[in-house]
Amino acid sequence: MNLCLFFVKRSTTGGNNISNRDIGKGIRVNEQIRAKEIRVIDSDGAQLGIMSVREALLVAEKRDLDLVEVSPTAAPPVCKVLDFGKYKYQLHKKHTQKKTIDLKEVKIRPQIDEHDLQLKIRNINRFIEEGDKAKVVMYFRGREIIRPELGMKVFDKIIQSLTGKFQIESQPRREGNHITMVVTPKS
Repeated sequence: MNLCLFFVKRSTTGGNNISNRDIGKGIRVNEQIRAKEIRVIDSDGAQLGIMSVREALLVAEKRDLDLVEVSPTAAPPVCKVLDFGKYKYQLHKKHTQKKTIDLKEVKIRPQIDEHDLQLKIRNINRFIEEGDKAKVVMYFRGREIIRPELGMKVFDKIIQSLTGKFQIESQPRREGNHITMVVTPKS
């Protein structure tokens, strides 16, 4: 009895992640270009004019570059003489550099213990190092509201203890029964 096993490698990336192989798909290069006439752009950005695919391939071959179709829906299609590997790398880099800045909230109280405050400060520093904003909110309960200067002292400790490159987007200000401050990474 012969036993055959086939292993299938499945992608573990999410649906929005674009792999390196997927970047170049759908882009026609060199002999894959189907149009009879194309508009050719030089690697420097200068237009070489409308010519046949064969002539454009000769121009690209002389410069040791590729002929890449950058706008297939134009009439005639637009092709550029460039290094296709470098072009794919730039497209990949453009897709992977999109990072959203999140607003992380840290809640504290005016009667916070020193150790708990240091833990909150470490969290704020971590948020800033990751490139996110940190919103520090101090809530007052009951009669604590009559001593807002105690809360401001805690905010002064936080500002003095923060390390790294940060800037205060909004200074500590009182809004009803809480004081808020927003800290952002320096750009």
